[in-house]
Amino acid sequence: MASSMTYTLLLLTLLMVISTTFIPINGKFSEQFAETKAKSHVNNMIHLHFYFHDIVSGKHPTAVRISGPKNAFGATAMIDDPLTEGLKPGSKLVGRAQGMYALASQHDTALLMVMNFAFLEGKFNGSALSIFGRNRVFDMVREMPIVGGSGLFRLARGYALAKTVRIEQKTGDAVVEYNVFVVLA
Repeated sequence: MASSMTYTLLLLTLLMVISTTFIPINGKFSEQFAETKAKSHVNNMIHLHFYFHDIVSGKHPTAVRISGPKNAFGATAMIDDPLTEGLKPGSKLVGRAQGMYALASQHDTALLMVMNFAFLEGKFNGSALSIFGRNRVFDMVREMPIVGGSGLFRLARGYALAKTVRIEQKTGDAVVEYNVFVVLA
């Protein structure tokens, strides 16, 4: 009888712990913070602006297809694209976009972007931001999440806005303007 009573008490305790663990905040799905709490991170926000040069043609491409059918669902490319301060390819190099992208949608032109912006210039030299998200390439502006980083960007979060500035229809080479907003830990 004692073991049955002990078992019942343990079960009730476990049920209480489980039920209180999954109760939403204040009985709501979300909570709005006071203005002072919501803006406290703004002091740690950094805005970066640069151009991404995706070169798929010529003798020295910076994006190379590594698997999947050409220009169709599943096509995957490995990249080591220059990031420059200005629009022209010869402008000051500030970093490299290294990683991969793949055509990840069967219904529209959307890429899965998995890349690091590895910076080579200024106070961010040696630091990197990690991007992991969806890029609907024909949208005017695309938003992708920053999921972390290294160096000065350790534990960073934020978002990147990408806007295609130029695409060569014949070669597929593209220049994309990036505005990146990063909140440091």
